[in-house]
Amino acid sequence: MYGNDGFRELAPPDCLRLLARVSVGRVVYTRGALPAVLPVGFGVDRDGAVLLRTSATSELVVAIDGVVVAFEADEIDAADHSGWSVVVTGRATVVRDATERERPARTGPASGAPRPREVLVRIEPELVTGCQLVGGKGALGVERPT
Repeated sequence: MYGNDGFRELAPPDCLRLLARVSVGRVVYTRGALPAVLPVGFGVDRDGAVLLRTSATSELVVAIDGVVVAFEADEIDAADHSGWSVVVTGRATVVRDATERERPARTGPASGAPRPREVLVRIEPELVTGCQLVGGKGALGVERPT
C-alpha cells in the first residue's frame, strides 16, 4: 500500500533482499550517552544477520558488543526520486567462536583495509523494517499507482 507521502512499507524478506544489493550501511549506537552513526561495510548472512568486519581494538567494537543497535542501509536514485531504506534492529555481538568466524568468510563483508586484529560482528535481526520511495519505477520494479 502506498501512502500519500509516496512511501510504501516493505516486508522483512524484501528488506533483506534489498540489503544484499549494497555493501555500505550505517551502524547507529550509543557513544558517551549520545547517539552515534558510523558508516561501515557489511554483508548479510543467509539467516538475515548483518555482518561487519572491523578492528578488534576499534571504539565501535567496544561500544556495541552485547548491546542492541540499529543498522541502516539505503539506495536512492535522485534522478527519478525513488529508492529504499531498510533498518535492522538487534543485538550486536563479536563472533568469538573460530568456526563461526570462518563460516561467513566467503560471503561476509570484505575489509576496507588490512587490520592487525580483525573481528566479525554479527547483528541478529530482531526487527526488520523498510520503506520504498516511489517516484517513477521503484526499487522493486513496481510502478506507483496514480
